[in-house]
Amino acid sequence: MSKTVFVTVGTTEFDSLIQSITKDSIYKILKFKGYNKLLIQIGRCAFDPSTDCSVRGFTVECYRYKPSIADDISDASLVISHAGAGSCLESLTANKPLLVVVNDELMDNHQLELARQLKKDGNIEYCDCSSLEETLKTCDFSRLKPYIPGKPQLFADYLDNLMGYTKQS
Repeated sequence: MSKTVFVTVGTTEFDSLIQSITKDSIYKILKFKGYNKLLIQIGRCAFDPSTDCSVRGFTVECYRYKPSIADDISDASLVISHAGAGSCLESLTANKPLLVVVNDELMDNHQLELARQLKKDGNIEYCDCSSLEETLKTCDFSRLKPYIPGKPQLFADYLDNLMGYTKQS
């Protein structure tokens, strides 16, 4: 049975995550935890590890972009993602364990705010590239709480009611 770790950087350039996730020490940790495939969406990264197709009993596949990563998220046993809101929410609504790696090289690190809140809510674990190895070693993803999406229609209905709009049949 295949246990896949899907890594995504979205449309960003996050070379340090791709370099970190393709270290021998990370492969060993993931293999020890029962994973046997690493699928990496590398986006605009200059670093391209796709020359390593099969490493240490591990299958490694890379690609830059697809029209949708929904199938890759759905097929994954674990998602490791940059802290982009779209990637995080897509993984969480698919009920996948999520490790968010914050890009601390960004000037306005709004991603850290999102990661902190999702961690506070118990939905994710997060780290940066320098602590990725230790986080993977010690993290128990089974303890994460399922993400419960908001209900924006309730807010829209409230505003409609407040403004005196009625639904037309």
